[in-house]
Amino acid sequence: MPTYVYRAVTKAGVIVRNRVEASSRQNLIKSLKSSNLLPIAIEQVSYRSAKSTKRQKKNVTDIQEIMKNVNTTRLGARKKTLTTKEKINLYLAKTEKITSRDLVVFTQNFYLLKKANFNNIHALNTIIDSTENLSFRGVLEDILAGVEAGENMYTTMEYYSNIFPYIYINMIKVGELSGSLTNSLEQAVKYLDDTDTLNRKLKTILIPNIAQFILLLVMLVVGTLFAIPAIQSVFDELGSDEKLPGITLWFADFLNKLIEFWYIPTVILIAIIAAITFYVNTPKGKYNFHYFKYKMPIFGELIFALDFSRLMKAMLLNLKNGMRIQDAIEVSKNVVKNYVMLSIIETSINNILIGSSWIEPFERSGLAKPMITEMLKIGMQTDLTEMMEKLVEYMQIDIENIMSKIMKALPQVVYAIVGAVLIFFVLVVLVPCVMVYMGNFLFDAYGV
Repeated sequence: MPTYVYRAVTKAGVIVRNRVEASSRQNLIKSLKSSNLLPIAIEQVSYRSAKSTKRQKKNVTDIQEIMKNVNTTRLGARKKTLTTKEKINLYLAKTEKITSRDLVVFTQNFYLLKKANFNNIHALNTIIDSTENLSFRGVLEDILAGVEAGENMYTTMEYYSNIFPYIYINMIKVGELSGSLTNSLEQAVKYLDDTDTLNRKLKTILIPNIAQFILLLVMLVVGTLFAIPAIQSVFDELGSDEKLPGITLWFADFLNKLIEFWYIPTVILIAIIAAITFYVNTPKGKYNFHYFKYKMPIFGELIFALDFSRLMKAMLLNLKNGMRIQDAIEVSKNVVKNYVMLSIIETSINNILIGSSWIEPFERSGLAKPMITEMLKIGMQTDLTEMMEKLVEYMQIDIENIMSKIMKALPQVVYAIVGAVLIFFVLVVLVPCVMVYMGNFLFDAYGV
């Protein structure tokens, strides 16, 4: 009979997980519902030997044993004693969002347990017991079920790509395939910390300025649509020949036409977005878009440095585990998602097969700094592993320097944009308001 791993919720809202044998998925669902269990997820796993099926698990081994441990009489009593507040808290706990902080804490704890020589199953069981987020606990239980079924952790993580970043999954994959999961987890912890630090720095700069930019736009539009017509009506009622500034009249007319014929810019905007999306989804378009990401102003250099640094760290990890250069590159390419970098890596692998230099494609790309390629060349002549350790250290320093440059350049760009909008706002809205405040139009109205 096929074996299934399921997660279900009891009447009290407790999530239970188990692996059982059933003739079909439909029969298992009927069996769970008849036992007052609401199925959340059911996955079929490979057949296991009789010896492995007798193994005692953290949860219950079959439906009958579940019902013995759950004790439906006690559950019914517990359900009656739940207050409205408790029911609300239980519902919120079951639908709690999984945050990046949950992922960081899990990775740090898993790394510490692996460093203490815990095996994967023991480490996951320990972390699951201490995980308060029920949603994330369910994900970890699925990963544990996969590990107990003989699968790698990254295999289950790939089903939760909305929780585990692509690079994170591939770091775990490299660690599991190379037999150095502890080192991969250490890198993953550092990656998450660096990403969080970078995001916080960018948010500190961008959020206040973007909020200010949006506020100015709203004030500009609202002032033009409501304040300017009111000022013009005052001029007209008093018979003044005073005219509003030309830029104010032009912008007011532009907004009125935009509102009247709103469907034209909407269609144009949708068409542009659709065309760009279609082009980016083509092989050539995706390659060009990824190349633009490496060459874009301000962030391009940083994006390439981060991708190349991840590649070098993964290669170093594999080389330390005794892999050949070709195999190390082949496995390590999974940490990169950019098509341009992947094409360079594929060319590098082909060069190894024909006996050429694997460093040459990176050098000819024009993206890697000469310092990086020269260090790799020297490493090939001496000790590549030792030189790559120094290269990784150099790249970390280089990334920090690039980030420092971005932190200096980005505020200037944002301030320039906000400043331009502010000047436009003054010319369009504030100048007419000043004209009313000064009252010069009154003299013109009375012929003074």
